[in-house]
Amino acid sequence: MIDLRERWIPTQADFDAFAQVSGDDNAIHVDPEFCADTAFGRTVSHGMLLYAKLWGMLKQHDPDLNTSSQKLMFPNPAFAKEPLDLLITQESQERVAMRVVRVADGAECLIGEAEIQC
Repeated sequence: MIDLRERWIPTQADFDAFAQVSGDDNAIHVDPEFCADTAFGRTVSHGMLLYAKLWGMLKQHDPDLNTSSQKLMFPNPAFAKEPLDLLITQESQERVAMRVVRVADGAECLIGEAEIQC
């Protein structure tokens, strides 16, 4: 059974690098000056950056894993310099539950699941 936990503190450099690789350079992710005037007041992580970190944890655990589908929701923002707990729990032979939770207040930033194949 898979039960993985990791704490990660994302940085603005992480957001910027993901924007460059993904092509998603929306100001909400990469422009702190712009974000200062938004409801968030600062830059927000790409949701798929959070998922990429989770998938990286799974691949470290078992390099032979593949995914056939995933369902993801991003109910709350994740911010640079705020610790996040990344959690993966195997629910069945073919499915893992994934969560990213802000340490400061317990808010869930990613809730999802992925179908896996070995």
